[in-house]
Amino acid sequence: MALDLPRPEPTSARHTASHRRWKAGEDHARREQWPLAARAYEQASNLHADPAYALAAAHALIKAGRAQEAVTHTRRLRARRPDAALAYTLESHALLGLRRAHDAVECLQSLPPDVPRDRVHASSLALALQRCGRHREAIPQFLLALTTKIDDAATHFHLGLSFKGAEMKSEAAECVRTAIVLGLGSSDLAARSLLAFLEREACRWPQAAEVLAELRAAVARAPADAAVEIGPFVHAVLVADPLEQLKVARHYALHVLRGAQPLARRAAHAHGGRLRVGYLSSDFHSHATSQLMAQMLESHDRARFEVTLLSTGPDDGSAMRRRIVAACERFEVLPGHDPAAVAARVRALGIDILVDLKGATFDTPFPAMAYRAAPLQVSWLGFPGTSGAPFIDYIVGDPVVTPLEHAAHFSEKIAQLPLCYQPNDAQRPLPRSSTRAEWGVAEGAFVMCAFHQSYKIAPDVFDAWCELLHARPDAVLWLLQWNTNVQAALLREAAARGIAPGRIVFAPLLPPAEHLARLAHADVYLDAWPCNAHTTASEALWVGVPVVTLQGATFAQRVAASLLHAVALDELVCGDVGAYRDTVLALAADASRRERLRAHLLQQRTASPLFDGERCARDLEQLFLRMWERAVQGLAPEHLPAA
Repeated sequence: MALDLPRPEPTSARHTASHRRWKAGEDHARREQWPLAARAYEQASNLHADPAYALAAAHALIKAGRAQEAVTHTRRLRARRPDAALAYTLESHALLGLRRAHDAVECLQSLPPDVPRDRVHASSLALALQRCGRHREAIPQFLLALTTKIDDAATHFHLGLSFKGAEMKSEAAECVRTAIVLGLGSSDLAARSLLAFLEREACRWPQAAEVLAELRAAVARAPADAAVEIGPFVHAVLVADPLEQLKVARHYALHVLRGAQPLARRAAHAHGGRLRVGYLSSDFHSHATSQLMAQMLESHDRARFEVTLLSTGPDDGSAMRRRIVAACERFEVLPGHDPAAVAARVRALGIDILVDLKGATFDTPFPAMAYRAAPLQVSWLGFPGTSGAPFIDYIVGDPVVTPLEHAAHFSEKIAQLPLCYQPNDAQRPLPRSSTRAEWGVAEGAFVMCAFHQSYKIAPDVFDAWCELLHARPDAVLWLLQWNTNVQAALLREAAARGIAPGRIVFAPLLPPAEHLARLAHADVYLDAWPCNAHTTASEALWVGVPVVTLQGATFAQRVAASLLHAVALDELVCGDVGAYRDTVLALAADASRRERLRAHLLQQRTASPLFDGERCARDLEQLFLRMWERAVQGLAPEHLPAA
């Protein structure tokens, strides 16, 4: 946010000398030569105690990427002048740059109560609270900031992010829409991507369709190799065109690359020791990525592989966090590091293969990959599509999600695991015994479960589900109450399609073990498109529920097909909506077939490699060795088909 820094007024010869240094700093600042500006302002501050010099120095140091030094300046000034409100604000900005959001909140709240709070203080406190995940506390602070500047686009945008964090998707969408109207400059397409996603999360389909159409038109107009601030995840999950997905991913990757200063390339060489593999993510806690990976990580061959996890996310104190930390020999916590610092740590550790587990998703450390800290860089698991990045060598997939005939859809070379790209955990809980009544579902109903995040429910998907309800009067549709908006929105849509409210049952979010126990009571899992169920699909198979899916051309719409292939149920993979409906209705009419499928799936828990994390570790290790062998020989990355 823009800051109105005070101007010093020289009153003595010594002050005049410092003022000359300040003016030199102003000249450098106008040219955005921030290191030079910081030096000049610091010299001015050393010559005279006028707070304006220290504030200017702190501001320039933040701009120059020297946030810790900025904190030193502001703390000295606060000790001398506790009423210098701008010092608290600047210090909070520096602390946020250091990813120390809790300290930023504490700093801002320590401003003496008799010192007036201005709009910038309110905005800064709101942003710090937001970074701490304290969205319901941040919202009134953003609103307070807007009372004195109602047309501030950035504040409307961040208010929208906190409404999103508070699971108020419709309110979030309205804030982001207002920010777009007011103008967000180069961030416009990123905001439009977010708005399309929020409207889909709120199941406001006409609004979502309008925003997505505008976004896609803007993407079509953009030059192919332009660096654009945009959200590739939205295209990966809402758009069924893989080449358009690739273009958007490339726009984002080039935007990330523009803000990076890549390190000198470190060539791969045979070093005689274990292959050093690093996994980079902000999701090493109670998150789907960790739930899928846990057993695979525990099963790595420590005699041949040195495994490091590089965590930029929170420690939620969960059992999963403890398990993940114990699953590797080195767990690096990097919560306060910027991308350059993450890359520097990767280089210092001598990582041979760096695996990005996050991609262009929320709170991602992906920008660190642009620094090229490791000889080989790989994308796996966290993002359902291509990175579009020239600094990612391989994408790990399988013959179904990334067939070699789809190579033109990816910027990376395809490296195929032999069965399924998705790891699974054979130690995940078995569903405890329970009854349908415990979960609010009628015993005699044909239960069609679709526990998707709400953004995956497109109008044509919901049309197909409602047609199934019309065709089977004994059926109920079991949906997830993903946010505060979704239930009312979907009941309205169902009513418009002639479906009574009692035909749809909404399930609250639950911890993993309870979720599995509940999920086991479904008769069939209805997949969505163009983004399939991913983790939830493998969970359904684990508890014995058959998944009916519609396979498409994109990675995100081939995941369930890959999982079904791995458990020898290709019969449930459909090529069009008609076949999808027919398959579900055939299952509804044949209870004995459903029982056979359930028995088959329960047998697959121990028979299928899909649920064998140790087997996945061996397969992934072989793939890493194949990549590394080529690199050591000086060969460029190439497609690696399943062995």
